[in-house]
Amino acid sequence: MNKNGVKKIAFFGTPQFAVTILEELKRADILPTLVITAPDKPQGRGMIMTAPPVKVWAQENNIKVIQPASLKKSDTSDVQFETSLKEPWDLFIVAAYGKIIPENILEIPKNKTLNVHPSLLPKFRGPSPIESAILADDKEIGVSIMRLDKEMDHGPIVVQEKIPTEKIEKGAADAAVWSIPATELEDIAAHFGGELLAKIIPDWIAGKIIEKEQDHAAATYSKKIAKADGLIELEADPYSNYLKFCAYSGWPGTYFFKEHTGKKIRVSIKKAALVDGQLIIQTVVPEGRAEMSYLDFLRGIK
Repeated sequence: MNKNGVKKIAFFGTPQFAVTILEELKRADILPTLVITAPDKPQGRGMIMTAPPVKVWAQENNIKVIQPASLKKSDTSDVQFETSLKEPWDLFIVAAYGKIIPENILEIPKNKTLNVHPSLLPKFRGPSPIESAILADDKEIGVSIMRLDKEMDHGPIVVQEKIPTEKIEKGAADAAVWSIPATELEDIAAHFGGELLAKIIPDWIAGKIIEKEQDHAAATYSKKIAKADGLIELEADPYSNYLKFCAYSGWPGTYFFKEHTGKKIRVSIKKAALVDGQLIIQTVVPEGRAEMSYLDFLRGIK
């Protein structure tokens, strides 16, 4: 049991977003006793088996970690995971786990399962709420803590708060223009969501919070991002292209194709800005070459 009376918690999460939430919980002296995360995966050119960020965090904090390949009882062979589920749990927390968690697992804890979602639900349900908000030029960004049910991002809201506008605009010269990339906004949302979660957990476990059903008729959805989504047509609307550059600042990034020496080469955009309504590309990485200024690239292909 933690000093604040919070008892036995298991945490489901995988990427850095989830690590940031764990750090906020740790700061509030709410540590899980078990972490469930995705299996290690081969990464990089050398395809080296790499642990997900949440596993690294759990090991650094001496917390037991399990990496089941599947959560479905029909195809899981992880005895350790199955045994752990039989223990008496007070609460499960989910943050960017990356797998659908079956309803029978969500219902195990005495106080059910809470999820941190970086949108003001029912807006932008699904896997890419932050990127979708940027693409929609929607500055009303917030975090929802909901109780998970069997449908995607469908469960009742436990608490929901808007992120203060000044955190998002960050002193932008023109407040009407989007000014922050998805990578930064995700970090802001993770800290904000972690603080919010830590604040409400004791009251949730004490039964002092009444959940509220979402307005399902007003739901909007985000999609799973594909590598092809980063393609930019340079002739398209400059602001739409700039929003895409901001939205895909992490993965998959943005790129275009250019004719060079008789073939089309892929050119990744690394730095860009919106100046007087025009997309100004500053640095690029042409296929097979190092990062360079966009002007140098254009001179080289003439």
